[in-house]
Amino acid sequence: MAINSTKDDEDLKESINSATLKRMFKFLISYKKETAIVVSLLFVSVVIGMIYPLLVQRIIDVEVVQENMTGLIVMVGVVVALAAINMALNIIWRRIMATVSNDVVLSIRRKLYIHIEKLGLDFFDGRPAGKILARVTGDVNALKDVLTSTIVQLIPEALTILIVIVLMLIVSPMLTLTAIATIPIIMLGVFLCEIVAHKRWQIMRKKDSNMTAFVHENVAGMGIVQSFSAQEEAKAEFDAIVDDHIYTFKKAVQVSDLFSPTVEISYGVGMFLMYLVSVNVLHFGVESLGTIAAFTMYIGMLFGPIRNLANYYNKLVTNLSCAERIFEIMDMEPLVRDKDNAQQMPQINGAVSFEHVDFAYPDEPDKLILKDVSFEVKPGETIALVGPTGAGKTTIVNLISRFYNTAGGSIRIDGLDISDVTVQSLRTQMGIMTQDNYLFSGSVMDNIRYGRLDATDEEIIAAAKSVHAHEFIMKLEKGYETMLGERGGNLSIGQRQLIAFARTLVRDPSILILDEATANIDTATEILVQQGIEKLLSKKTSFVVAHRLSTIRNADRILVIDEGGILESGTHGELMQKRGAYYNLYASQAM
Repeated sequence: MAINSTKDDEDLKESINSATLKRMFKFLISYKKETAIVVSLLFVSVVIGMIYPLLVQRIIDVEVVQENMTGLIVMVGVVVALAAINMALNIIWRRIMATVSNDVVLSIRRKLYIHIEKLGLDFFDGRPAGKILARVTGDVNALKDVLTSTIVQLIPEALTILIVIVLMLIVSPMLTLTAIATIPIIMLGVFLCEIVAHKRWQIMRKKDSNMTAFVHENVAGMGIVQSFSAQEEAKAEFDAIVDDHIYTFKKAVQVSDLFSPTVEISYGVGMFLMYLVSVNVLHFGVESLGTIAAFTMYIGMLFGPIRNLANYYNKLVTNLSCAERIFEIMDMEPLVRDKDNAQQMPQINGAVSFEHVDFAYPDEPDKLILKDVSFEVKPGETIALVGPTGAGKTTIVNLISRFYNTAGGSIRIDGLDISDVTVQSLRTQMGIMTQDNYLFSGSVMDNIRYGRLDATDEEIIAAAKSVHAHEFIMKLEKGYETMLGERGGNLSIGQRQLIAFARTLVRDPSILILDEATANIDTATEILVQQGIEKLLSKKTSFVVAHRLSTIRNADRILVIDEGGILESGTHGELMQKRGAYYNLYASQAM
């Protein structure tokens, strides 16, 4: 299976920018009313802003020239009133937009998280958790800026440019053409950004994911880092990742930073040409100072939005890679999913059969892990799977739970092909215990109840007693209400395993899978646990993966797995008499 480590850049499919933008803005459809209100308020605000230069022109060319104090006071009052109205409109649309943008980001994050939950183990096994976390948090947050800027920058600035150009043409077509002559230079800068900067920001986001993944992985494994005194090595590795991140960020910013100088130079040249033409070509004099002043304001109002649009486009290019990373995950189809006509799994009796099953990981289809595996299990039987590491024992139990699809053959439970039933109805009737069971932040009671959310306190306590966890739980500071840290860090490994055992048993599964489930429990406790669940196992079909062969001597049947298939099958006594692979394994542990 291909693995993407914290040091490796993630592959990212190239996408069409217009298609990505269209998908981004589809999330605004649910807020059409709010968006329409904001756009309307912005339009009014833009129109008010366009009136200011006309008022200035009138004040200078009419009221001041005619020394009309009353008219001057009236015009100043109009300016103040319009400014107050404009300020009120800004407060209203900003509040509405803040609510909409936050809701949209929450919607995207929820949809992304729900989709990630549907993806199979191949997705999670192939990449560090920190890289997934980076997409759910950082990448989604980056979209908030894009969505907000589109409404509060793109729309009003585009309207402003359009209206300003129209008004400028009305006042003086010649000066208008002179002022906008440098805009093609800005368009060239935008084009260069599209070609170069977008690719560099994609690379930077990959490096950002690497850094997040490294920090997440090392914080989670800090106990190992400290126990091996590897702090200096971890620091050096972190420094290398940070330096790589800084380098790619600088490379991206170098292109993006070309925008502002380009706009400023274009603005200065446009202003110079306007004054040059107004004096030397149009021969404006003192009587036209108001027109020149108004035109000066209009040029400022024209290049201000152009500058803002350049910054908006810069931000868009910067964050478009975030959208691509989010939609890439959303476009991933889970390899294990229900058929269109999938039926609900009836109450399981426990008959399990493998019929010529082949298996290979999806990214390595030619490398078979299991080859033509066939066996049958009767309801209530306990089947032990033994063999060397990497032989395929865990793969077999993962296929029973349908965490992966087979590459060939079929798996049947009670005669039904498990690919024909819904995944949820199948897994809800299974209990799975592994060597490294995850405990969540929360109380002991909550962690056990995770096995069945509608379980009563009495059922939870009964499950804990059956695996002999009740005794140590009651000795904790608050008993079952004792709060656990992430992964149950305030408990011993054995105690965490016992709580996970109780969590599995409270589910009352029809099929029980124990994958090295007692590996971290001391021998004395393991004997008590086995006694406590003996009655349960006698009524349930169970599969036990074990390296410690002494723990599975009483299994109804033992399957020796190696080289992608079943080498031997039988009871402990039968296999010992064969003096084959199982005999050699057992003898090596007895030495």
